[in-house]
Amino acid sequence: MFKKEDIKNIREGLGMTQEAFSRRIGVTVTTVSRWERGDCLPKSRVVIEKIEKLKKW
Repeated sequence: MFKKEDIKNIREGLGMTQEAFSRRIGVTVTTVSRWERGDCLPKSRVVIEKIEKLKKW
Protein backbone atom coordinates (compact mmCIF):
# COMPACT_ATOMS: atom_id res chain seq x y z
CA MET A 1 0.00 0.00 0.00
CA PHE A 2 1.22 3.48 -0.84
CA LYS A 3 1.22 6.62 1.27
CA LYS A 4 0.60 10.02 -0.28
CA GLU A 5 4.31 10.88 -0.06
CA ASP A 6 5.20 7.68 -1.95
CA ILE A 7 3.18 8.60 -5.02
CA LYS A 8 4.70 12.07 -5.27
CA ASN A 9 8.23 10.80 -4.62
CA ILE A 10 7.93 8.12 -7.29
CA ARG A 11 6.48 10.57 -9.82
CA GLU A 12 9.06 13.26 -9.14
CA GLY A 13 11.88 10.70 -9.07
CA LEU A 14 10.88 9.74 -12.60
CA GLY A 15 10.86 13.40 -13.60
CA MET A 16 7.20 13.20 -14.61
CA THR A 17 4.44 15.73 -14.34
CA GLN A 18 1.17 14.62 -12.83
CA GLU A 19 -0.23 14.55 -16.36
CA ALA A 20 2.51 12.29 -17.75
CA PHE A 21 2.34 10.00 -14.71
CA SER A 22 -1.43 9.72 -14.95
CA ARG A 23 -1.29 8.83 -18.65
CA ARG A 24 1.39 6.22 -17.97
CA ILE A 25 -0.69 4.38 -15.37
CA GLY A 26 -4.09 4.97 -16.93
CA VAL A 27 -5.81 7.30 -14.47
CA THR A 28 -6.83 10.94 -14.59
CA VAL A 29 -4.67 13.85 -13.48
CA THR A 30 -7.32 14.57 -10.86
CA THR A 31 -6.82 11.10 -9.41
CA VAL A 32 -3.05 11.55 -9.12
CA SER A 33 -3.59 14.94 -7.51
CA ARG A 34 -6.02 13.43 -5.00
CA TRP A 35 -3.52 10.67 -4.16
CA GLU A 36 -0.76 13.19 -3.57
CA ARG A 37 -2.99 15.33 -1.33
CA GLY A 38 -3.96 12.24 0.64
CA ASP A 39 -7.67 12.53 -0.22
CA CYS A 40 -7.57 8.90 -1.28
CA LEU A 41 -4.97 6.33 -2.28
CA PRO A 42 -4.68 3.79 -5.11
CA LYS A 43 -6.70 0.66 -4.42
CA SER A 44 -6.87 -1.05 -7.79
CA ARG A 45 -4.45 -3.95 -7.95
CA VAL A 46 -3.72 -3.20 -11.61
CA VAL A 47 -2.88 0.45 -10.87
CA ILE A 48 -0.73 -0.50 -7.88
CA GLU A 49 1.19 -2.98 -10.05
CA LYS A 50 1.75 -0.30 -12.72
CA ILE A 51 3.10 2.10 -10.11
CA GLU A 52 5.37 -0.63 -8.70
CA LYS A 53 6.77 -1.27 -12.19
CA LEU A 54 7.41 2.43 -12.74
CA LYS A 55 9.07 2.64 -9.33
CA LYS A 56 11.66 0.09 -10.49
CA TRP A 57 12.15 1.84 -13.84
